[in-house]
Amino acid sequence: EMESKVSEGGLNVTLTIRLLMHGKEVGSIIGKKGETVKKMREESGARINISEGNCPERIVTITGPTDAIFKAFAMIAYKFEEDITNSMSNSTATSKPPVTLRLVVPASQCGSLIGKGGSKIKEIRESTGAQVQVAGDMLPNSTERAVTISGTPDAIIQCVKQICVVMLESPPKGATIPYRPKPASTPVIFAGGQAYTIQGQYAIPHPDQLTKLHQLAMQQTPFTPLGQTTPAFPVLTVAGKQRSSTALPLQAITIFPCICPGLDASPPASTHELTIPNDLIGCIIGRQGTKINEIRQMSGAQIKIASATEGSSERQITITGTPANISLAQYLINARLTSEVTGMGAL
Repeated sequence: EMESKVSEGGLNVTLTIRLLMHGKEVGSIIGKKGETVKKMREESGARINISEGNCPERIVTITGPTDAIFKAFAMIAYKFEEDITNSMSNSTATSKPPVTLRLVVPASQCGSLIGKGGSKIKEIRESTGAQVQVAGDMLPNSTERAVTISGTPDAIIQCVKQICVVMLESPPKGATIPYRPKPASTPVIFAGGQAYTIQGQYAIPHPDQLTKLHQLAMQQTPFTPLGQTTPAFPVLTVAGKQRSSTALPLQAITIFPCICPGLDASPPASTHELTIPNDLIGCIIGRQGTKINEIRQMSGAQIKIASATEGSSERQITITGTPANISLAQYLINARLTSEVTGMGAL
């Protein structure tokens, strides 16, 4: 009964639905000079907000009475279908891909959406003809999950109506930490001992910290317990010249593999293991894990420290990431150990 009320627009409940979109999809929704989104707002009566730019992903928030939300969703779904049709006219593909939307839903509501033993999600799939998938993991630094819906625009609209019913019947429990997409990480490159970040067509000198780190990495600091020689660090030449603090046109730069996470779309991940004496593990972990977290952030590698095993005087450290991430993590661990042994204090 509640569903028929919702679909007739008789149930005038204000709802907020969040969608996760890629930059290209957002561009399509905004349209030239914002005309498309303006039209969607006016015709649906829903409030449509788009999160800040410069992120690979953006959040589109749709708020309003249920009937306004369904109108806005219908317009988005048909716009995406139009985009697919247009892109197909230029390609050789014969089968038309479905329209796909990603909702962001508080994890506390996902149980109701899935239903006991998956009964609810199965019912939604069967009655609407749309594919619905609830992500197993929460989105980074949030208590929300992505719910992916794909199918024809009509199937998607029916599916969203049913999801709204579930969300109205079982509100979120406890506080929700909303997912906020991170800005695109800017690649860092090195030239003549100076670190640069890329902005548009230019490489801009980067703050001192990374330059110093790079210079340190270039010096040999092998540390015996690790059996570790100098990591092979990426180097960059700028049109064969040593350059220092001015902005450089990118054309002048030869880029070799870089230590920055996110420069290469899919570099092969590998794993490296180190063994550290028990009495030195503390200086790597730091107070409440501050040092190890710092190393993780700066290197972009995943670092796991095994628990102490009885009777063993050593601990195993597993580093996972691209070869460049691993070599930077090794270097940073090395530097921590060297400073501890030589009494230099913190790096």
